[in-house]
Amino acid sequence: MRCCCKDLERWAVTVKAGYAWAGSTYRRGGYGVTERLRQLFVRHFGSPRRTLLHGQSYCGAVASKAADLYASVGGKPGPFDGVLLTNGVLGGGNSAYEFRLDLRVVYQYVCRNHPRPEEPQYPLWMGLPKDSTLTRAELAERVKACTGVGLPAAQRTPEQAARLRTVTSVVKVPERTLLAHLNWATWLFQDLVQERLGGRNPFGNIGVVYQGSADDAALNAGVLRYAADPQAQGALALDSRPTGRTSLPTLTLHAIHDPTAFVELESAYRAIRESAGTADRLVQSFSDESEHSYLGEPEYPALFAALLDWIDKGDKPTPASLAVRCAAFEPNFDNGGKDRCRFRPEYRPAPLESRVPAR
Repeated sequence: MRCCCKDLERWAVTVKAGYAWAGSTYRRGGYGVTERLRQLFVRHFGSPRRTLLHGQSYCGAVASKAADLYASVGGKPGPFDGVLLTNGVLGGGNSAYEFRLDLRVVYQYVCRNHPRPEEPQYPLWMGLPKDSTLTRAELAERVKACTGVGLPAAQRTPEQAARLRTVTSVVKVPERTLLAHLNWATWLFQDLVQERLGGRNPFGNIGVVYQGSADDAALNAGVLRYAADPQAQGALALDSRPTGRTSLPTLTLHAIHDPTAFVELESAYRAIRESAGTADRLVQSFSDESEHSYLGEPEYPALFAALLDWIDKGDKPTPASLAVRCAAFEPNFDNGGKDRCRFRPEYRPAPLESRVPAR
């Protein structure tokens, strides 16, 4: 319920900009709930003139997949007119989550406390054994003991600082989200593998070369290695990887310094759209921001307006035109002077392989 309330507060910007807003949540992941939400809206309020499908974070992944599933077929229009993806976990679950296996094996090589030597050992790709009683607070204490995360930098021992530097340098995760990523690599992996994939492993690191430690040779010789199950890989890809086969105008905005869904995921998504022959219906933009769950408030109404003009008038935006448009919304959407437009039209993300080792 807390998440629902946060969404109501966060996306009040949509209503403030003059649009109707309907948001979906779920107890278990899936895409059908998003379309059923639209049907509920139509039942109570009638058909809207236009419907934009917007997803942020993991919901960006949901929206990118829904754009495939509910695309127009045989000239019959689908339920959505355009798509907006902000800080999306894009490109499919395989490429978006593989680095968290890297995090687990590198963290275990460095810290050896998740699991501890005296605890039952298990393959790290399963997250946790099904009967584990480990809590998030207990994991946080283990991370603090090993790396000093949770302590002021001045209070960390030299050994803790060195271990933290190794983990964050090799896996390329920022310190402030290290624990969050470990949580996902623990409980999300547990749910994904054991509840959805029948105990099969979708992630592998055979042949991956890790770099960035004080002794990469020892690191690569010592980390645990796992081979992915091809059936599990295929099932995860089928469920989560968009095909890119959509004719819907699609806008994305991604924080360049997003600490959770790395900006390089946009390169993976562009490759999918190029492979599908629909890259001409995709405009990607980037902002000089470092938060994941919400971006600068004036950027959202600028994106909505640009997407509608693309749909209604054929005016395809550019990163530069989005920056200009955003400036006009700043006076009314600056959140008391705290928010402003931070578009960087010249920015292009590096390939995902520059951040996550190829495999």
